[in-house]
Parts: sequence; C-alpha cells; structure tokens
Amino acid sequence: MEDLRFVSVSLSLEGGEATLLRESAKVGALSADLRADADGIDLTLTPEGKAVLGTVSARYAFSFSPEDRLFLNGYQSWTDSYERTPNERTRPLGLLPRLLDGRFGFSAYGDYRFVKTDRRRGRLHGFSYAYVRRGEEWILFGSLAEESGFTVIRFDTRGNTVSFEKDCRGRRLTGPYRALSLRVYRGTEDGVFDAYFADLGIPKQEKKRVDGYTSWYNRYQNISEESVGADLAGFAAQSEKPDFFQIDDGYQTAVGDWLSVDERKFPRGMKAVAEKIRAAGMTPGIWLAPFAAERTSRLAAEHPEWLVRGEDGKPVFAGGNWSGFFALDFERPEVVAYLEKVFSTVIHEWGYRLLKLDFLYAACLLPTPGATRGERMAKATDLLLRLTEGAEILACGVPLASVFGKVAYCRIGCDVSLSFDGDLILRPMHRERPSTKNSLLNTLYRRQLNGRAFLCDPDVFLLRDDNMKMTPDERETLLKVNALCGGVLFTSDNVGAYDEEKKRLLAEAKTLSPADLRSVEREGGTVTVAYTGGKRKLKI
Repeated sequence: MEDLRFVSVSLSLEGGEATLLRESAKVGALSADLRADADGIDLTLTPEGKAVLGTVSARYAFSFSPEDRLFLNGYQSWTDSYERTPNERTRPLGLLPRLLDGRFGFSAYGDYRFVKTDRRRGRLHGFSYAYVRRGEEWILFGSLAEESGFTVIRFDTRGNTVSFEKDCRGRRLTGPYRALSLRVYRGTEDGVFDAYFADLGIPKQEKKRVDGYTSWYNRYQNISEESVGADLAGFAAQSEKPDFFQIDDGYQTAVGDWLSVDERKFPRGMKAVAEKIRAAGMTPGIWLAPFAAERTSRLAAEHPEWLVRGEDGKPVFAGGNWSGFFALDFERPEVVAYLEKVFSTVIHEWGYRLLKLDFLYAACLLPTPGATRGERMAKATDLLLRLTEGAEILACGVPLASVFGKVAYCRIGCDVSLSFDGDLILRPMHRERPSTKNSLLNTLYRRQLNGRAFLCDPDVFLLRDDNMKMTPDERETLLKVNALCGGVLFTSDNVGAYDEEKKRLLAEAKTLSPADLRSVEREGGTVTVAYTGGKRKLKI
C-alpha cells in the first residue's frame, strides 16, 4: 500500500516514559509481542512482574487527498457520525455545556471525560472503525479487540497520519493482554465491510426488517393504559399488523424503580397491557434503562451503595435526563440480583418479548484497575444477554462495537426531534443531542452495519401533522431514508389517523430496502441520497 506505511507503536507504563516499538521487545516489566505492517497490527502484552499500563498507541503514515471523504464512528449510538471533508474537525464540548455540566451532566453522554479533542481543522477522531472513501475505493480501518478496551482512531489530514490509541490507562495486568488488533481493508464498500465482520467472526444476519410502534415520540412520558388502547385501535384496520408495539418511558414511577408501576396510569399493571397488545396481533415491547438510577428514585435512596462512585467517593453523575441520574455498579452481586428479578418479571410474568435497553453507556462511565471501559461494557453486555434470555434486545445509547453480533437490534443515531434540527438552545450542546438531521446522517453513514453487526434501528419516522414542526418534505425524507438504510421501521404516529396520501407514502416506503440505495454523496452543505425511483436531499 504505497499511501500507507506503518511507523511505530508507542507503549508506556504508568508514570514512565513512552517507548517506540517496531518489533517485539521488552518494556520494563512487560514482554511486547508485536506484528505490524501495512495490513494491520497485533500487539499482545504479557507482564513479567507488576505492570500498570499508561499509554498504548500506534501510528501509520497515510497520504490524504483533498477529495477524500472521511468517516470516523462516534463513541456511542447517539454521537453524530457522518462523512467529513479533510478540512473539517471534531466538535468538542462547547463552553456553555461545560459551564452547565455539573447540573446536567452533558459530558457523560459522549467521550468528553476521557478523550482529548483536537480542535484544529483536519484533526478528527472516532472509535472502533473508520474509513477513507476515494471515489469507488474504500479504505477501512477496523479494530478487532474492543472487548479489551475501546480504540480511539485519529485522522490528521495536515500531518498525513492515522493513529490508534487504546483506552487502557491504569489497567493493571495480571496475564496476557490483547492491547491492539487492527486491520486495514481496501476494496468496494461491501467488500471491506464483509471482510471486517468476517474477521470479527460475525456472520451476516438473515433476519428480515421489522416494523412497529413506540409510544415515545408523540406522547413521551404522558402514557397510560387508555392511550395504549387508543394507539392500538389505530392498527385495528390494517390487514398486516406491525411486528412490535413498544411501551416507552413513563410507565414506571421513577427510572430504576422498574417494578413500581405508576398505578394512576396503568391501574391494571403492565401484564394486562402486554396481553392487550398480544391480542391485537403484535409482540409486546417495553423500555428500560437497566444501569441507570434516577436521583429521585427509591432505588437510589434505599441503596446508595449500589451506585458507581468516583475517586471523591460521590456517586457518578451519568446524565441530566429526568431529575438527573446515576450509574448502577452492575458488578455488585446485589445489583445483579435486582436486575435478575426485574428481567424475570418483565419477560416471564408481564410477557414482554422486545426489550429496548437504553442509556447503556452508564455501564462503562469509569474504568477500574482490573477493567477498561471497553471491558466493562463487554461484561455488562454479556450480563444482559444472560438475564434477558427469552426476549430480544434493542440496544440504545451504547458504544456500538460492544454489541456487534450480540443483540438483534441497535440504535445507530440520536433521538429524532419534532423540528428538523432539534431545539435551537441545544444545538451548541453535546454531539449526542436530539436532532432529526443528525439522526438521518447517522442512519446514512452507519448503514453498513445493518445486517452485519445487527439490524440497525434508525429511530422512528413521523408523518403526522399534529404535534409536529417538520415540513412534509422533511418527514417524507425521514421515512424513506429509514426504510432504505435500516432494519427497524418504527413510528410513534397513530396510523389510524393517516389520510390517503400518508397511507400511500408509507406503503411506498415499505417496498424500499437497502438494495434500492444507489449512492450517498455530500457536496458542500447538501447530502444527496439516490435510490431506485427517486432522490432525497438533506441540508447539513
């Protein structure tokens, strides 16, 4: 590869100087087994005494071109992730959200607490995988070892380098540690992504696209057994029922108190609701945030020892949603026992078979001496898979590589908003804010994960006219892009209220599939999506 050349690996122990490696060597109390060339890097570290990692990184020389289009996967589901030009930069957390962080926890949503953002143009960073697109040629950089720690990928288009940094500072080594395993792929779009997932050992999924309803993006927390009945009635006249009908946030008394149902809203409990959904011909789904505990929850008040705590001994603030919330320490046996009870009740007593599990990044807010953030997220994912046997998972708010090949469905963008680019006051905030525009961009540029990593959930489409600020063209674009790029086609509309034109648009969109997508091209401030039978344009 003439435009790509391995330079070196940099390795340091805690408090020590960095050592540059081009081949296997000893570094202090470590034995470093290194294999590296233009096709990839494998680095395994074996301790020969007490060893605590400082930094592990690798660097390639790479010749960027002004015409290149660059993609770097964002930290978690909601992080804005789309192709950029070589002159752009990664937006850091702004001054206002930093000033308000103590109250709203904006920094918890992304990588702001542990990755330094280079503010200069031409300096971009992401996680786990990235690519350079040159016309018909794709150059994909992919990590095969995210279960041992997240890999930060950096493009420096001015310095012509690609670097990889392992998020492993403070990791105490007690045995062999797979520090880096990276591959470089060249070829067509399908070719490079097929090869990457083959190397990850994840077979292509044969599961067909699913559709359904979720209560959030119309009623939000204002749901009840009565509202569920009204929305179910909207599907009564349809000859083909959606696959899922999912109850979202609002049924519980507080986030974390999952088995404490708000009896004013659901006087007959959640089992009766699931039975009503099943009787209507759909599979019941429900929303939970298993690693979150709201400030005002009974869980946080009665079990403060279950909360993750920082070096100052205080509970770690995980975000500003609701009354603000903390992270649960899922490695405590008491927390595992509580989650076992929750999932057993929800799945086997209440009867829900689709679980939308949200705010999953809370599981890996902090590393420990024995586990990196990536290791903690991998362990948390495996715990959820064990506890939710008998149901399917729709993961959300999660570092994506941690659930590659493990969950049926996964959100690949932020929440859609009722106006095209979300609330004006939130636009300078964090990269994970609600925004239909950003959601669409993520849907387009993470489309290669669909059917390879999981079925992509691009979030909902919204065609209704009431409680809506998007134009008809924006709503149609949202519907068609979701159908073209996703494996989950959900709405929060009462489809029974659709007029003939909306029924026609929905029927037309349901005939579309990823095979109909022809191209996605960005020129200046416009992304043009070409597909069989038409084009859609997005202003970015």
